[in-house]
Amino acid sequence: MDFTYDEQQRMLTDSLRRLVKDKFTFEARREQSQQSGLNNASWQSLAEVGVTGLLIPEQYDGFGESTATLVATQLELGRGLVSGPLIPSAVIATAVLLNSGNDTLKADYLPQMAAGSAVLALAYLEGEQQNDIEPSATRASETGDTYTLQGDKKLVWAGGSAHALIVSATLENELALFVVATDAEGLTLHDYPTIDGYRCATLQLNNVQVPKKALLARGEQARQALESGLDYGVTALCAHTAGAMEKLVEITAEYIKTRQQFGKPLAEFQVLQHRLADMMIKQELAASMAYVAATALGEEDIAERRRMLSSAKVLVPEYGRFVGESAVQMHGGIGMTDELEVGDYFKRITFVDYLLGNHDYHLDRLMALFDNA
Repeated sequence: MDFTYDEQQRMLTDSLRRLVKDKFTFEARREQSQQSGLNNASWQSLAEVGVTGLLIPEQYDGFGESTATLVATQLELGRGLVSGPLIPSAVIATAVLLNSGNDTLKADYLPQMAAGSAVLALAYLEGEQQNDIEPSATRASETGDTYTLQGDKKLVWAGGSAHALIVSATLENELALFVVATDAEGLTLHDYPTIDGYRCATLQLNNVQVPKKALLARGEQARQALESGLDYGVTALCAHTAGAMEKLVEITAEYIKTRQQFGKPLAEFQVLQHRLADMMIKQELAASMAYVAATALGEEDIAERRRMLSSAKVLVPEYGRFVGESAVQMHGGIGMTDELEVGDYFKRITFVDYLLGNHDYHLDRLMALFDNA
């Protein structure tokens, strides 16, 4: 994979940087994080740049861009802490649909998603689950011309912004995925903010009836589609984190250049120079691991693909934690307040460890892969 930006990638990232600077300011981010539902103005501005249709093939009115472009885009979005349903819908749900083998539902939803007129989110966690993708309690049953869904889901990332949900359930003792409109009768959704400026939702399915065509995939096809969506999500999340780290390093460098102690700028103290250099190294390593994850998406060997993705998901949050903690410390007491955006970046970077498989889960998967090698 060539990591050097081509002309099209440079134009896209330049446009995104201008958009983030104009539309996703510190104050705007804070305000949006407290609002439930989709911010249509912000979402449409991203759709106009092409972010919502980035991974969608041209036959579905998207751009069919590479995973390298996905990383480049998420680096810019991470710099601005752009939240909303970008990763949940434009990355995870898109990948699930594309790998489902269901041409009808792909034709129904992908053009709308590319245009920004439809947002989808994945609802797969439930009960005490943290990382398992198999439904523990949600059930689907066939009743004439419909399927009936019963169960609860938790931590539905951007569920409150979605027009439809991809819901996992057990159907005749095998995994199945259904596309369910959020306004379906019997579906109750509770949206709430998380500490990092994102939003999640809990979901109750009380005898929700969906037509037969709502069955996206079942069996091994459903499992592969779900795993593919989560793999793409891990890649986007790693790139987003690396972008946030890059901006946080810049914020910290600017702060120690202007803040004075003992009559001279903090930047003249050698110990702080060394710490800032360490932060820059960690950020570069995180960006490199994001590209490792992107490379993994094209790997045909499943074990090797999982090894590369889990390695990235273990290391990027570790590097991010170092950068975040160092930034707060170098800002001193004010770094612990809500007054500066350094705290927003620290929260986002810290929370990444708990999304799409935490540190322990991916470390255990790596150990199992090495043991079976």
